[in-house]
Amino acid sequence: MNNNILLISDGGGFMIDALANNLKKVADFSVTKISPSVDEIKTGAASAEIILLYSGDYVHDSTDVLVYLKDMVTEQKKILCVIGYEKEIESITKVIPAHQITRTFPRPFDMRKLAEELDGVTSVGTVTVSDKSKHILLVDDDGAFLKMMQTWLSPQYRVTIVNSGMQAITFIATNTPDLILLDYDMPITPGPQVLEMIRSEPSSANIPVIFLTGKADRDSVTNVMRLKPEGYLLKTMKKQDILDSVNHFFVTKEWRSKQ
Repeated sequence: MNNNILLISDGGGFMIDALANNLKKVADFSVTKISPSVDEIKTGAASAEIILLYSGDYVHDSTDVLVYLKDMVTEQKKILCVIGYEKEIESITKVIPAHQITRTFPRPFDMRKLAEELDGVTSVGTVTVSDKSKHILLVDDDGAFLKMMQTWLSPQYRVTIVNSGMQAITFIATNTPDLILLDYDMPITPGPQVLEMIRSEPSSANIPVIFLTGKADRDSVTNVMRLKPEGYLLKTMKKQDILDSVNHFFVTKEWRSKQ
């Protein structure tokens, strides 16, 4: 992956110049600054893998630009990151689904940390641009765990998070993720019941499911595997072990599809 960033903003100014300088200084990015115009984006994006949208009031009236960015992420596998205030981000996600946005940086933000996180997006050794076409649905009632897992996985994959089994069922009624990471212990609709519902519908029956569980005892593991998921991950696993497991799943799946 190259180190070219397309920085979209409505005008220049001190903040934009400072951001561009930090991206160059901290992570050696080559930054091209453009205005929110479809024509400029079309030209500038040819050599950039990362699109950084510095939002402002203009996003509320720039549906054409947002639609174009959405299509670019889908068709050209670009990485889209967004900087903005809460209301601006809400306007953006009404057009561009949240799972298509790799990173969201709420304002105010730390420029150095932002540059380091974007550097992390480009420096993961096992990642290729095509990995961004893989979509993971993460289901867990623990909000803190959801956010942590989203942070871990989103540099490599598109990630959608929901906090209940029924939200997961509602989501897959109109979407087909490449993998579901499903919490085993959830109130109201626990993981096993969610898996049974997924398997009962022809449209979702073949979606791979890997359980997330905090229990490592033999009986709990046996109960999990009896439901025939693609695997299970312990929540106590280290970050790299979880990433390696998910990466291995996709690599193995791709290899089998070619046999």
